[in-house]
Amino acid sequence: MAKRFLCSPGPTHRLQFGSASLDLLSETLISLNHRNKDELDHLEPCSGNFKHTALIECIFQMTQELRLDPLVGYCAIEILERFMVKHLKDTFTANTPCGAVPGPPSTCQDLVFEKLKVKFTLTVFSCVQIASKLWLHTDIVDNKQAVQFLHSMGHTVSKKALIESELQILKGLDFKLDVPNPLTYVEILLEVLGHNEPSTPMEQLYGLCGHVLRFVSLQRTAIYESLLKVTTQCFSPSPEQREKFLTVTEDCMLLGVGVITVAAVIWNSNQWEQVVEDLSLITGISQRSIWDFSQVTLEQLTKTSSPVLSP
Repeated sequence: MAKRFLCSPGPTHRLQFGSASLDLLSETLISLNHRNKDELDHLEPCSGNFKHTALIECIFQMTQELRLDPLVGYCAIEILERFMVKHLKDTFTANTPCGAVPGPPSTCQDLVFEKLKVKFTLTVFSCVQIASKLWLHTDIVDNKQAVQFLHSMGHTVSKKALIESELQILKGLDFKLDVPNPLTYVEILLEVLGHNEPSTPMEQLYGLCGHVLRFVSLQRTAIYESLLKVTTQCFSPSPEQREKFLTVTEDCMLLGVGVITVAAVIWNSNQWEQVVEDLSLITGISQRSIWDFSQVTLEQLTKTSSPVLSP
């Protein structure tokens, strides 16, 4: 498995591929696959709603300004998504009645969102701060640094408020922070791909994958909207089709193989077919699905509709 080494404070890290045994790689991949399927089996209707472009861009900007590892950003996105979905579900299904309020907002939902809006910037930052504490190789954002950073953004926040915000998120998630994130899937899949085919240019592909994954994350809405239309072969998919498609938008394994394939096309367009075949064998995802994801991503990347890939 790829090992991380902290060389100096900054937004990048160095990976050493090829150090894990086949048994360990197989066990890790099986574990990730099971975890991914379990996540897809327990999606909420609002899953993915907190992964829109502006929010992801904000988290990426925070991690960049704080000189944090990119992994922190991807983990923070998943922590925020899970916390908000669970928090909203718990709030709306609570049995405690909402008190009447004169004038708008007049509904319980409005009251909840108004309250969330006031503290939302702090909630987002707390997810980044929590994520920075999950790995030994990453720099930790302490409360002093957090107060200074938020002040630079125009927010006056006390250390007590920071602690309370972190605790709210931790308790809301039942302290379960081992959340899968797309960068981990990309790294493990690359490791397995390199083990099966030693000639794979791991370092070059990994560097490109970082850029591609960031692009896909920021262009998530456009890419998955195009993929939905390709999958359903319908220009205006129905609400039912969109609901079923949620398992595609939240599939980390599909995202991982798609990102690697796009990186392979960029690196060497003459060998991407072999990469797709290998990734399909590794994950069980059909080559058609990998082709479709890669096609719409490349089209979005190049802003053309030319058939870059073909089955």
